[in-house]
This record gives sequence, C-alpha cells and structure tokens, in this order.
Amino acid sequence: MSDVRAKKSGLSADIQKKLDAKYNIEQEKQCREWIEAVLGEDLPDQEVGKNHFQACLKDGTILCQLINALSPTPLISKINNQKMAFKQMENIEKFLTACKKFGLQDGDLFQTADLYECQNMSQVVGTLYACSTIATSKHGYTGMCIGTKLADENVREFDDETLAAGKSVLGGQMGFTGGDSQSGMSMGKTRKVCD
Repeated sequence: MSDVRAKKSGLSADIQKKLDAKYNIEQEKQCREWIEAVLGEDLPDQEVGKNHFQACLKDGTILCQLINALSPTPLISKINNQKMAFKQMENIEKFLTACKKFGLQDGDLFQTADLYECQNMSQVVGTLYACSTIATSKHGYTGMCIGTKLADENVREFDDETLAAGKSVLGGQMGFTGGDSQSGMSMGKTRKVCD
C-alpha cells in the first residue's frame, strides 16, 4: 500500500482485507506476460506481487503505450514522462478515457486511486483482461490474448410455418403437466384449529 495514506482501521480495514484477498497472482503473471508480448519489451519490475505490479504501472506510461499498441490508431497523443504525482495520475486518467473510446464499459474500468495508491489492484487486473477481450473481439488484434472472447451475433431466420408450429407447443415452464394433477392425494392428517 502507498505511504501517502494513513493505516486503515475498522470497516475500511475489513474491506481492504477482502480486496487484497481477491487479488490473484496467476492473473497478474498472465497480465505481465501479455503486456510484455504486446509492447515487445520487459516490464521494469520483474518481481511478482501486487505492490511490484503497481510499481510497474503507477506512472501510467506503460498503460498508455499498451492502449496505443492495441488500437488501430493511437488514442493517446501525448504521454507524460514526468515524475510528478499529478502528471502520473493524468496518464492513468488518459488511459481510462482511451479505454472507454476503445469499447470498455464503465464497470470494466478501475479508478485512478485503485492503481496509483494500490487500493484495488484486482480491479486493475480486471481492466487489463477486458482490454485484451475487446482488442481481440472488436479490433482484430491477433497477438496473445488473456481473458475471454466476446460472443458473435447468431441471427436466425425462421419461416412462418416453423414460427406457427412453435406457438402451439407448451413447455413445462408454462405450467403444462400433461394432464397430471394432485387431486385425490392426501398428505397426512388435516390440521385442526381449536378456539
């Protein structure tokens, strides 16, 4: 965790423990390998762990280079290489904005503090997985992929006769039981209520 914030206590500490427990080292390794494959260079910090991964991505330059490499046309024109905190957070924000243009949903994105202050690194990993998914599924990226592939649309055309035949069939979900009922069944004695 970053040295900027005070140590959490109470409910905040419990929530942070849950977020830390969600972090998956194997997913981080896959993300590292994927980033290195896309950029064609090694990440600066090769040690595994959420704090080391955060140190690699904290300034936002690698993320900006990554989204530019995945996109057919560069989405980020100027990447700040300065070491000032607000410039690094600006890079992260540029990456997140580019991700929206790239096709990611708001729920796929992390918050700037999640990465910069190492608050929720599992969400950062999730965003990287989503970037890979969108690059492969929507932008024709053919390199290494992590995550899932989006489903393709499967439009089906039925003729009028087939549609009419389908309307006459009652499935079990609609309550049709084929004439079976519970009439005549007794389930033990009746309950007597006395005043």
